[in-house]
Amino acid sequence: MKRFSAFNAVSLTLGFAFLYLPMLILVIYSFNSSKLVTVWAGFSTRWYGELLQNEAFLDAAWVTIRVAVVSSTIATVLGTMAALVLVRAGRFAGRTLFSGMIYAPLVMPEVITGLSLLLLFIGIGLDRGVLTIILAHTTFSMCYVSVVVSSRLVSFDRSLEEAALDLGCTPFQAFRLVTLPIIAPAVISGWLLAFTLSLDDLVIASFTAGPSATTLPIKIFSAVRLGVSPEINALSTIMIGIVTVGVITASLISKRATLRQQAEEQAAIRA
Repeated sequence: MKRFSAFNAVSLTLGFAFLYLPMLILVIYSFNSSKLVTVWAGFSTRWYGELLQNEAFLDAAWVTIRVAVVSSTIATVLGTMAALVLVRAGRFAGRTLFSGMIYAPLVMPEVITGLSLLLLFIGIGLDRGVLTIILAHTTFSMCYVSVVVSSRLVSFDRSLEEAALDLGCTPFQAFRLVTLPIIAPAVISGWLLAFTLSLDDLVIASFTAGPSATTLPIKIFSAVRLGVSPEINALSTIMIGIVTVGVITASLISKRATLRQQAEEQAAIRA
């Protein structure tokens, strides 16, 4: 086993500093009492209070959360179905085209995706708003869910499903009672990935959002162009905290599900 050298330690430290030091500085200056974001004038939670009174940011945050929850849920359902077709359906007419359409958004520039969706919504006469943002986010995040779930289905032991069918389960019951609980960590991971992509999206949302629906990234980008305010630092700190809690919670849930799955498999082998 190789020892952890000083070079590895320095490389790891520089890498983490490059990734997380700007976030740490942002969090520290969110508690700055000065209006100037680059001048420290003392500790204060003033900007968090003013942020809670800023209706424009709060409305944008509410739209973003609604869009992220709905679009990630729909994308998870459709992505899981697409993964089942790709892994379980075998060879069928149009499989290459179907898989290409599933994976295309992974490599497609977001500007092209946003522009094409904008032209589609204009062509069918659909007014831009929350619905169009949800449809757009579902379109590009579904492929990520499909990739995550497909990787789990490839290594899935189908003898467990066959045993459930032999015991009298219908195909749907076997999927609901056997397959879905086993692939649940991958499904949850796909949902979280789609949720994160929706929260972070700026380019596609800027094409598909209307005057009545402005997401938080669009609002922040518009505000930053006029200058960074301490309220934006406070808002960014809250978002970092929410994402951190969500990642830790998802990791704990996934780890618990994996341990439970391993225990069930060991019990089945012993039986």
